Amino acid sequence: MSQNPAAPVAPNPTALTVHKQSRLLEVAFDDGSSYSLPFELLRVYSPSAEVRGHGAGQEVLQTGMRDILLTALEPVGNYAVQPHFSDGHNTGIYTWSYLHWLGVNQAQQWEDYLGRLDAAGLGREAGRDLPMPGKSGHAC
Repeated sequence: MSQNPAAPVAPNPTALTVHKQSRLLEVAFDDGSSYSLPFELLRVYSPSAEVRGHGAGQEVLQTGMRDILLTALEPVGNYAVQPHFSDGHNTGIYTWSYLHWLGVNQAQQWEDYLGRLDAAGLGREAGRDLPMPGKSGHAC
Protein backbone atom coordinates (compact mmCIF):
# COMPACT_ATOMS: atom_id res chain seq x y z
CA MET A 1 0.00 0.00 0.00
CA SER A 2 2.84 2.43 0.58
CA GLN A 3 4.81 4.01 -2.17
CA ASN A 4 8.50 3.38 -2.64
CA PRO A 5 10.41 6.28 -1.04
CA ALA A 6 13.40 5.53 -3.27
CA ALA A 7 11.31 6.03 -6.42
CA PRO A 8 12.28 8.91 -8.69
CA VAL A 9 10.45 12.20 -8.23
CA ALA A 10 7.15 12.19 -10.08
CA PRO A 11 6.37 14.61 -12.85
CA ASN A 12 4.38 17.75 -12.02
CA PRO A 13 0.63 17.85 -12.67
CA THR A 14 -0.63 20.00 -15.52
CA ALA A 15 -4.35 19.46 -14.92
CA LEU A 16 -6.70 18.15 -12.25
CA THR A 17 -10.28 17.54 -13.35
CA VAL A 18 -13.04 16.31 -11.06
CA HIS A 19 -15.67 14.28 -12.91
CA LYS A 20 -18.51 14.13 -10.38
CA GLN A 21 -20.91 12.02 -12.41
CA SER A 22 -18.37 9.29 -13.23
CA ARG A 23 -16.70 9.72 -9.82
CA LEU A 24 -13.21 10.13 -11.23
CA LEU A 25 -10.32 12.48 -10.58
CA GLU A 26 -8.38 12.93 -13.79
CA VAL A 27 -4.75 13.93 -13.29
CA ALA A 28 -2.48 14.89 -16.18
CA PHE A 29 1.28 15.24 -15.73
CA ASP A 30 3.95 17.16 -17.61
CA ASP A 31 5.52 13.92 -18.85
CA GLY A 32 2.39 13.28 -20.92
CA SER A 33 0.93 10.66 -18.58
CA SER A 34 -2.68 10.93 -17.47
CA TYR A 35 -4.68 8.88 -14.99
CA SER A 36 -8.36 8.61 -14.11
CA LEU A 37 -8.52 7.75 -10.42
CA PRO A 38 -11.86 6.59 -9.01
CA PHE A 39 -12.99 8.45 -5.89
CA GLU A 40 -13.37 5.07 -4.19
CA LEU A 41 -9.71 4.21 -4.82
CA LEU A 42 -8.60 7.62 -3.56
CA ARG A 43 -10.63 7.20 -0.37
CA VAL A 44 -9.57 3.59 0.25
CA TYR A 45 -5.89 4.52 -0.20
CA SER A 46 -5.99 7.81 1.67
CA PRO A 47 -2.51 8.64 2.96
CA SER A 48 -4.03 9.74 6.29
CA ALA A 49 -3.13 8.20 9.64
CA GLU A 50 -6.83 7.38 10.06
CA VAL A 51 -6.53 4.92 7.15
CA ARG A 52 -2.85 3.94 7.23
CA GLY A 53 -2.37 3.96 10.99
CA HIS A 54 0.91 4.98 12.55
CA GLY A 55 2.91 1.93 11.51
CA ALA A 56 2.87 -1.42 9.76
CA GLY A 57 -0.11 -3.57 10.70
CA GLN A 58 -2.22 -0.62 11.83
CA GLU A 59 -3.98 -0.07 8.49
CA VAL A 60 -7.77 0.18 8.69
CA LEU A 61 -9.67 -1.63 5.93
CA GLN A 62 -12.12 0.83 4.39
CA THR A 63 -15.57 -0.52 3.52
CA GLY A 64 -18.70 1.00 2.06
CA MET A 65 -16.84 3.37 -0.25
CA ARG A 66 -18.34 2.34 -3.61
CA ASP A 67 -20.56 5.45 -3.82
CA ILE A 68 -18.20 7.93 -2.13
CA LEU A 69 -18.19 11.43 -3.55
CA LEU A 70 -15.47 14.05 -3.71
CA THR A 71 -17.08 17.20 -2.29
CA ALA A 72 -14.06 19.53 -2.41
CA LEU A 73 -10.44 19.52 -3.51
CA GLU A 74 -8.15 22.03 -1.82
CA PRO A 75 -4.58 22.87 -2.85
CA VAL A 76 -1.84 22.31 -0.30
CA GLY A 77 1.06 24.57 -1.20
CA ASN A 78 2.59 23.68 -4.55
CA TYR A 79 3.01 20.00 -3.80
CA ALA A 80 -0.35 18.39 -3.00
CA VAL A 81 -4.14 18.47 -2.76
CA GLN A 82 -6.46 17.66 0.12
CA PRO A 83 -9.72 16.01 -0.95
CA HIS A 84 -12.88 16.21 1.10
CA PHE A 85 -15.11 13.15 0.79
CA SER A 86 -18.84 12.77 1.33
CA ASP A 87 -18.30 10.60 4.43
CA GLY A 88 -16.54 13.52 6.16
CA HIS A 89 -13.00 12.20 5.62
CA ASN A 90 -10.64 15.06 4.77
CA THR A 91 -7.34 14.38 6.53
CA GLY A 92 -5.39 12.84 3.65
CA ILE A 93 -2.86 15.00 1.83
CA TYR A 94 -2.16 13.60 -1.62
CA THR A 95 1.20 14.75 -2.95
CA TRP A 96 1.81 14.89 -6.68
CA SER A 97 4.17 11.96 -6.25
CA TYR A 98 1.49 9.91 -4.45
CA LEU A 99 -1.16 10.68 -7.07
CA HIS A 100 1.27 9.64 -9.81
CA TRP A 101 2.13 6.46 -7.90
CA LEU A 102 -1.58 5.64 -7.48
CA GLY A 103 -2.10 6.15 -11.21
CA VAL A 104 0.80 3.92 -12.20
CA ASN A 105 -0.18 1.22 -9.68
CA GLN A 106 -3.95 1.56 -9.88
CA ALA A 107 -4.74 -1.94 -11.18
CA GLN A 108 -2.51 -3.68 -8.63
CA GLN A 109 -3.82 -1.55 -5.74
CA TRP A 110 -7.42 -2.23 -6.77
CA GLU A 111 -6.81 -5.99 -6.79
CA ASP A 112 -5.05 -5.72 -3.42
CA TYR A 113 -8.05 -3.89 -1.97
CA LEU A 114 -10.53 -6.47 -3.27
CA GLY A 115 -8.29 -9.24 -1.92
CA ARG A 116 -8.23 -7.63 1.53
CA LEU A 117 -12.04 -7.41 1.50
CA ASP A 118 -12.14 -11.12 0.64
CA ALA A 119 -9.61 -12.01 3.33
CA ALA A 120 -11.71 -10.14 5.90
CA GLY A 121 -14.70 -12.31 4.92
CA LEU A 122 -16.59 -9.36 3.45
CA GLY A 123 -16.55 -10.43 -0.19
CA ARG A 124 -14.91 -8.60 -3.06
CA GLU A 125 -18.06 -6.73 -4.07
CA ALA A 126 -20.24 -6.76 -0.94
CA GLY A 127 -17.46 -5.19 1.15
CA ARG A 128 -17.52 -2.17 -1.12
CA ASP A 129 -21.08 -1.47 0.10
CA LEU A 130 -20.92 -2.47 3.78
CA PRO A 131 -20.75 0.51 6.14
CA MET A 132 -17.59 1.09 8.13
CA PRO A 133 -17.78 -0.43 11.62
CA GLY A 134 -18.53 2.09 14.37
CA LYS A 135 -15.55 4.13 15.44
CA SER A 136 -14.49 4.42 19.02
CA GLY A 137 -11.81 6.57 20.57
CA HIS A 138 -10.43 9.55 18.74
CA ALA A 139 -9.36 10.23 15.19
CA CYS A 140 -5.76 10.93 14.32
